[in-house]
Amino acid sequence: MSDIVILHNKDDVGIALRPLSAGEHAIGLLNGKEHAIELTENVPKGHKVALRLIQPGSHVLKFGYSIGLAKEVILPGRWIHTHNLRTGLSGEVEYQYKPGAKAAPEDSPTVMEFPTFQGYIRPSGEVGIRNEIWIINTVGCINKTCELLARMAGQQFQGRGIDGVYHFPHPYGCSQLGDDLNHTQRLLSSLAQHGNAAGVLIIGLGCENNQIDQMQAMIGEQDGKRIKYMRAQDMEDELEEGLSLISELVQYAETFKRSAVPLSKLTIGLKCGGSDGLSGITANPLAGRIADTITAHGGTALLTEVPEMFGAETILMDRAADDQVFKDITMLINNFKQYFVSHGQEIYENPSPGNKDGGITTLEEKSLGCTQKGGNATVSDVLRYGVRSSKPGLNLIEAPGNDLVSVTALAAAGAHLVLFTTGRGTPFGGPVPTVKIATNSELAARKKHWIDFNAGALLEGKGMDELHEELMNHIVQLASGVEQTRNERNGFREISIFKDGVIL
Repeated sequence: MSDIVILHNKDDVGIALRPLSAGEHAIGLLNGKEHAIELTENVPKGHKVALRLIQPGSHVLKFGYSIGLAKEVILPGRWIHTHNLRTGLSGEVEYQYKPGAKAAPEDSPTVMEFPTFQGYIRPSGEVGIRNEIWIINTVGCINKTCELLARMAGQQFQGRGIDGVYHFPHPYGCSQLGDDLNHTQRLLSSLAQHGNAAGVLIIGLGCENNQIDQMQAMIGEQDGKRIKYMRAQDMEDELEEGLSLISELVQYAETFKRSAVPLSKLTIGLKCGGSDGLSGITANPLAGRIADTITAHGGTALLTEVPEMFGAETILMDRAADDQVFKDITMLINNFKQYFVSHGQEIYENPSPGNKDGGITTLEEKSLGCTQKGGNATVSDVLRYGVRSSKPGLNLIEAPGNDLVSVTALAAAGAHLVLFTTGRGTPFGGPVPTVKIATNSELAARKKHWIDFNAGALLEGKGMDELHEELMNHIVQLASGVEQTRNERNGFREISIFKDGVIL
């Protein structure tokens, strides 16, 4: 077994597959040949070791791309991290459309054929992989009322042909103004139209900024069977009335049965959280394979975490479907940079402490790993925050890197499930099944109650094709309701709304 991974023949670094000690000779494979390097200092697992002499100010390459500039002379065998490597990013960038400039890798695999999954086809043509009842409140003041109602309804209607009754608390909807209020309204309205919800009860208080009639206008005309509305202040007993409305929704939900649905109807979200030095080697490339498979079958893959595209955004721009999509990507990137500037923050203030502890040094390094989750598909669309996806292919979604906020945005955009790659681990789940993919086997073994799939097996003898097929089969089982994710089993479901504005 190798001691280090070398990803590209141009790379200046290898990644330690185990803790390495000063004085030992580490072995890595490059183009089928062994490459040995003598360690001059200890290097933690997942961190970088210099393969050759690097001069001060020189670009340091990983994945064949620059991940930053050397702060000092770096000798072969040295540990490379924040003490001797800094970001090479600064300010805004002028972009040029170069269609086809980045071709797919030469070893890009043939897309595997996978069967249909068993899903729910809604009258609108929307598809769901769960048959749930969702309670969505317009304002945070009634979180506890909705929580109690969901618990009571879940007990009363258990076994009635639904997969559960769920409520997603949030603190907003009142005292918000302008675009900030619109963010909340658009996000909640899009969630209310999600295919995983057979029925939705939208509950308002009555005096909030986010009024029910505004939500109705954003959602559009409905037949009255799938979405019900209730103002708590207008009801003598809001719990009794709420249970009555949910009873009607459950009766409607019982009319749906699973049937064969092609993969072209499946939408997946792509997210990484708590990344480590192995994320860009195992879990993220694996998620990219899945994205390529889904989009090749005519389905949709959603990629977000805009600040974590900084430094690798041109890779996505070069895959834009046309000039308009390129312009939309440029606007997406520059608007988010301006968001940082307007709040007096550094544009490139990343990675997080957990990322650094796991071996990621600069934003370029994190971004190059992040964008791998999008595979090699053409970017077909760019969506504003809270807007639902309508074009198959790879879509870029406006949202920050924050785990809860970005997963919620992916769900609102239409993701039936989210592939969440992680090297550090997290228990949370979004409003849709959240598939935790571990980057390393140690995490997968230690946190079995969090982790759904172990991509660390790639470093232990399993090939990418084999693991790709295993994960795709697992996704089909999840989408068909045969299996549940850990977050579903644990009852961990949350939303978080992007906040950008004043509160009255």
